[in-house]
Parts: sequence; structure tokens; C-alpha cells
Amino acid sequence: MPDKITVKPIAGALGAEIDGVDLARPLDNASFAAVHQALLDHLVIFFHDQHLTQEQHLAFGQRFGTLNVHDFVEGMREHREIIEVRKEPAETQNFGNGWHTDVSYLEKPALGSILYAREVPDHGGDTMFANMYLAYESLSDGMRRLLDGLKAVHSGARFYGPNSSFYRENRSMKMLYSPDAELETEHPVVRTHPETGRKGLYVNSGFTTRFAGMTVEESAPLLKFLFDHAARPEFTCRFHWRPNAIAFWDNRSVQHYAINDYHGQRRVMQRVTVDGDRPF
Repeated sequence: MPDKITVKPIAGALGAEIDGVDLARPLDNASFAAVHQALLDHLVIFFHDQHLTQEQHLAFGQRFGTLNVHDFVEGMREHREIIEVRKEPAETQNFGNGWHTDVSYLEKPALGSILYAREVPDHGGDTMFANMYLAYESLSDGMRRLLDGLKAVHSGARFYGPNSSFYRENRSMKMLYSPDAELETEHPVVRTHPETGRKGLYVNSGFTTRFAGMTVEESAPLLKFLFDHAARPEFTCRFHWRPNAIAFWDNRSVQHYAINDYHGQRRVMQRVTVDGDRPF
């Protein structure tokens, strides 16, 4: 690791703050390798006091792969790969208020997401993250054997389908409600990380609807257990945002939750999402 870069864990389960990196500048190979390894080791990494243009934000994400253009959230006019996650003082709903993994309904879900704080409330608006390696590893041998052979169905219909009631009050964010959101994709309930080889739980309450080959009603009890289990406090960390902070999380091994506790205040973030591969 380059001498100037330091990595400081913020919790026992996951999460680390990275210092000594200016993301506005192109990363040399050694610095990129250090940041990449920190992401693999800590699952979500945080940077403070970063001052990025939209082009620099995109360039950092592109070091890790191609960037996603969200199917159901309108991107920024200049750069469609950037979505602005905004809540205005008059709004009561926020975007991402619930445990989820970004775009898990895609055939090839996201590798990771890079969220940049442009404007944050005076208090509140934290984001929580949960370690899906620990969620899986802490299950009993019998439960792990059961889950290892299962697939689950993911869909964006709950949030982005034409009959969705979510985010209808988010007038400052334009949602593209579409029948395409009702398409379903199957992924393993237990995912093997393509870089670390570790197994992690890969179901989430935002987009997982049922187990493959089962009805919604049959699936509900076990899914509820897994959703609740994945959010156990000892698997989590909590990040308090400051202006110009960045969080970069690995969607292959992490869930996150944007806490909606700042009514009457503005919060403006910009997110790019790095494309991933098909879970196995």
C-alpha cells in the first residue's frame, strides 16, 4: 500500500475510512490497487473532503468498470450515468429507505455504488450498511445447506412498476415507472463473491419477491427471517455524512439503508453505479 494512504476501520463488521487519496486526480496503479483491496477487505469504504466534478466522479467509477444507466430513475442531463438522490424539505419520502442491494433485479446486478454528498442535513440522513458474508456465516449448518441449493426471484416492480406507490411524492426525483420493472430475474440465494471467493446471503427486502419454484405466500416466512437476520446490529455499520464525503460499497456483499430521519431538511447526493456480473 502506498505510504500516504491509510485505512481506518469504523466498526467491527464492515466499513473503513480511507485517507491520503484525492479522488479528483487520476489514481496511479498503486493507489488504485490499495483502494480496490480496501473495498474487498472492508466491503464499504468512505472518503472525506473530496471535491469532484461530475466528470471526475465518473472517471473514478470507470476505473472499476463500465457504469450503469438506471432504467427507472432519470439520470442527470449532462451525464445519464449519474443519478441525483434528492430529498427536499417539503418531501416526506426518501430514496432507499429500506434494506436493499442496488438493482439486484438485473441479470447482471451492480458491482458497487459510489455516492457523493453534495448537500447534507444539519442532523440525520445517515446510511447504514450490512455485511452479507457475516449474515450467511452466522447461520446454522442446516440452514446453510438448505439455502445453498435455492434460487430467489428479484423484480423492480414494487418500486418502479406502473402500480407502484413508492416515491410518488418524490417530485424532485423523476421516476420512470414502467411495465419493464415487472420482469423477473433469478439469482442464487447464496452468492459467491467473484473476487474473494467468500459466500454471502443475496436476498433483500427491496427486490426479492419469492423463491424460485415457490409462491409468494410459501416463500414469505423464510424470506422474512432472512431479511431480519441480515440486518442484525452486529453485522452493520453506520455512516454520518459530511459535505463532500464519498461512500463506495460493494453490492455483491453488502446491503444498505438510507435513514429517513431529516424531515424539513434538504439532502442532495450524486451516485454512479458500476456494472457487475451475473451472480453464481
